[in-house]
Amino acid sequence: MRALVVTGPGEVEVRQEPDPAPGEEQVLVEIASCGICTFERRLFAGVKPWYPVSPGHECAGVVVAAGAGVDGLRGSPQVGDRVTIDLLTRCMTCGPCRRGKTGLCVNRQGRKLSDGTVAFGGFTSLIAVDAKSAHQVGGAPIQHAAMGEPIACCLHSLRQGQFRPGDRVAIIGGGLMGRIHMALTRVGGASSIGVVDLSEQRRDEAEESGADWVAAPEDALKVGGKADVVFVTAMGGVDLAVEMADRGGAVVLYSAFAEELKISIGADYCHRNEVDIVGAFNQDIEDWRRGSTLIRSGVIADDLDRLITARYPFGRAGEALSLVTSEPTYRVFVENATA
Repeated sequence: MRALVVTGPGEVEVRQEPDPAPGEEQVLVEIASCGICTFERRLFAGVKPWYPVSPGHECAGVVVAAGAGVDGLRGSPQVGDRVTIDLLTRCMTCGPCRRGKTGLCVNRQGRKLSDGTVAFGGFTSLIAVDAKSAHQVGGAPIQHAAMGEPIACCLHSLRQGQFRPGDRVAIIGGGLMGRIHMALTRVGGASSIGVVDLSEQRRDEAEESGADWVAAPEDALKVGGKADVVFVTAMGGVDLAVEMADRGGAVVLYSAFAEELKISIGADYCHRNEVDIVGAFNQDIEDWRRGSTLIRSGVIADDLDRLITARYPFGRAGEALSLVTSEPTYRVFVENATA
């Protein structure tokens, strides 16, 4: 098989690796599409200097072989199935895993290439994964399936914020994650959804995609008013989120933030108004089950189509990485010939 390795800022190489074989409870998946996330962008740009590494954690493909323990097993992915792939290993033994917080598993994540290089698995042509980590998506477009990981992360965010039908939603940040939050809360029955972003273009695109209101940060309260759940999907806007949360509401800190960033809120205000401030990081198994079902159903297909910025063949992965480091994008995909 082939594996793409980032060897330094702006530098990639393709390595030939031995083909993996599925274990008894595993399936072998031929990767068809892998999205480039913020992690890969920072890696290629030199902001996250961790080299060499074979990245890629938002991927999907087609099952080409199944281990003896799952071959023919009803409900398990079978040869020919399109799947979205959960690449977290989830030990199920550590404290967070035992509490159901498997996205916070304390054991080391990732796989390795033959020379010991850390590999996430998405920027390869083949991967053997536990069958329980491959979720069928029916005939959904493979790029939609490759967005299974961010969809699962956003569904986890909704659970953390205790989002429910009828809630008024405000989303700070109109990038890919903000737009997925928008799609999920819409199909989940939100009574109104607003998007706050510095970029006029992002605001316009959110409005075209069905946002009930859009605003620049300085106008958000005046335009959108208070919200029941405020999702912060950009690296800022935390104090605005607290200000926008209504009594009994929640602020979900979805984005990554600078470690020194603090939240300004009085303890008594939190006490008297019962405002929850929660984090959302990674995803749990339940989120994958719900996410793959949504992908398969097609109910957010139009939303996902709008988020496909570009697609590049595997041999031009360097160009794809250059694109995401040079201009704003939603999701750019690196693809093999499968599906």
